[in-house]
Amino acid sequence: MFARLRDWLFGGATENLPERVREAIRQQQDRSEIIIGWAELLLVGLLAVAYETTTMAAGVVQEDYSFDTEVFIIYGVFAVMRLVLAYRRLLPEWLLYVSIVADTALLMGLIYFIHYKYAQPAVSYLKAPALLYVFLLIALRALRFEARFVIVTGLAAAAGWIALILYALSGRGGPPNITDDFVEYLTSNAFLIQAETEKVLAILLTTVVLAIAIARARNLLVRSVSEGAAARDLSRFFDPGVAARIRGAALSIKPGEGELRDVAILTVDLRGFTRLSTELQPGDVMKLLQDYQGRVCPLIVSNGGSIDKFLGDGILASFGAVAPSPTVAADAMRAADAVIEAADRWAAERRAAGLPPLSIGLAAASGRVVFGAVGDGERLEFTVIGDAVNFAAKLEKHNKDEKTRALVDSDTYGKAQQQGYAAPAVRERRPGRKVAGVADLVDIVVLA
Repeated sequence: MFARLRDWLFGGATENLPERVREAIRQQQDRSEIIIGWAELLLVGLLAVAYETTTMAAGVVQEDYSFDTEVFIIYGVFAVMRLVLAYRRLLPEWLLYVSIVADTALLMGLIYFIHYKYAQPAVSYLKAPALLYVFLLIALRALRFEARFVIVTGLAAAAGWIALILYALSGRGGPPNITDDFVEYLTSNAFLIQAETEKVLAILLTTVVLAIAIARARNLLVRSVSEGAAARDLSRFFDPGVAARIRGAALSIKPGEGELRDVAILTVDLRGFTRLSTELQPGDVMKLLQDYQGRVCPLIVSNGGSIDKFLGDGILASFGAVAPSPTVAADAMRAADAVIEAADRWAAERRAAGLPPLSIGLAAASGRVVFGAVGDGERLEFTVIGDAVNFAAKLEKHNKDEKTRALVDSDTYGKAQQQGYAAPAVRERRPGRKVAGVADLVDIVVLA
């Protein structure tokens, strides 16, 4: 139980996290230390202005034994060095503890010198409003999301204040004037034990509450960073639109839930890849696929398409499925033109490099489909289902019969033109073609 409490408070659970998650947390901590460093520098600057603009009380004959200026200069140099190390990510953990002690010592030292500066008994400094800065120091440590630094700061502040109380009670700084009268305490240099006890308790209780809050916040931070890293990794396996849909879902996504969409479907296949894959080494096969998909997929996405799935060397993309669009056919035609052009450049590059050129097969179709999640509940996949998907696949295979590389049915082509698509050249039309697996004759348009 003690070990679990320790891990909960002090963040020991991060030891079991993947390195990339721990690195993300370390980066967050480094940014926090920069903020803390600037806050400390601002604090010491404000305190220096406040202390250096006040003057000794009139008629004081005691020599000024305050060392405000020297303390501020020394601590200012320390704060700047600490900030430089924070920016360079060279701040060792031991220096964080030294910084806590230095912060507390600076504040307590300034409070201590008040009774010298104003020639009053030591008990007078116990009423200094500068004590309130203690809570700022404790709160600053919360920026790092580690409860241990909050606890150390709170304990150091409580210990420092107790030391000041004991010194005031010792009588070496003047008579303590102990009293039980609250009014006398308020109106004179008198010491009231209940008041000082409340101050120490306030420091300790603030520390405990803030440490618990930070421990809870750190656990949420670790979970958030872990899930964020996992989401970034997993999003590489999904189309960006699908990934955004999953992240933004109000309820848990369940299989069997779908929506009707009017879409355009684009299917692309790499010709000769099956034969080539038997001749190449496995690593070369994957590099070839990466080269091909790296050229084709960005063009599809940039024209409004979503990659539905990879089928070996085949690519199935949809337009208007993830997010409805009034220009799905035109977008699909623009993407098809871009892919054809990229395929021609790729073939020319391979010829120039002495490699066998590869060509693509492409087809586009449009219609109403169902878009939704399918799977067994444990593993889901967003996909499009409908006649348009099957029709596009059959059209792509029909390229071989037509001795073409890219086809689209005339209805889809007409829709694209109505939606603002302008063809780069006049396309050949072939009416009344028999496409395998399609009952009716199909009017097709040759894209390439």
